[in-house]
Amino acid sequence: MKTLAVARGVAWRTLHNVFTNPSLLIPSIVFPLFFFTAFAGGLSRIRDVPGFDYPLGYTSFQFVFVLLQSAAFGGVFTGFGIARDFEGGFARRLLLAAPHRSGIVLGYGIAALVRWFFTATVLTVVALAVGMNVGGSGVDLVGLYVLAVIMNVAALLWACGVAMRFRTLQAGPVMQFPVFIVLFFAPVYVPLGLLRGWIHSIAVVNPVTRVVEAGRGFLAGSPTEVGFAFGAGLALVLGFSLWAFRGLRKAEAAG
Repeated sequence: MKTLAVARGVAWRTLHNVFTNPSLLIPSIVFPLFFFTAFAGGLSRIRDVPGFDYPLGYTSFQFVFVLLQSAAFGGVFTGFGIARDFEGGFARRLLLAAPHRSGIVLGYGIAALVRWFFTATVLTVVALAVGMNVGGSGVDLVGLYVLAVIMNVAALLWACGVAMRFRTLQAGPVMQFPVFIVLFFAPVYVPLGLLRGWIHSIAVVNPVTRVVEAGRGFLAGSPTEVGFAFGAGLALVLGFSLWAFRGLRKAEAAG
């Protein structure tokens, strides 16, 4: 119960800071909307490329990637908040006061999810308003959004581990750049089968590729690579959980 109390306190404070500060809230909404507009609108003629066979069209094809991207960066943005809390001294006081410090990571995780749910709602409404097609059933759509939740948690744990090791916003690029690279080495603009050369070789072994491909299958109502996608996502969560909690111990040791 004490762990949950710590988690609720951390989550409430983080969400209060985000939703009362436009400079923190607006970028997390505008960022995915910009990518969705740029990809789905500016690159829409890619649907005419021979071999592009996604049945719902290019808007739906790109929506899945942008949704997963927004989930990942929602976790990263919360990591920025953790680093900000260390710079301001709040996180250090919290480490001293909280008897169950695992609740600190849990609280930031809850905040990251709630923050992303808000962004995902806006993104989904906009996508539907501009004519996104949906072929999947309710169960399929649940699968898509669960994959996005897993991406959010994995990215948050990665950013949390970095923030607690460096304890400064100057570590922001270390949190953001690897996530950006891994996402964009997945099949972003065209299906995996249309990629060629070294980018195809990297995409094949990239675990995020499985998540993106499965997400597009869910939206189209033809699930594919589901086991691989959930397995890859959960493996990332497990690995980054160890990374985050070891970072927490380093922060404790540093005082």
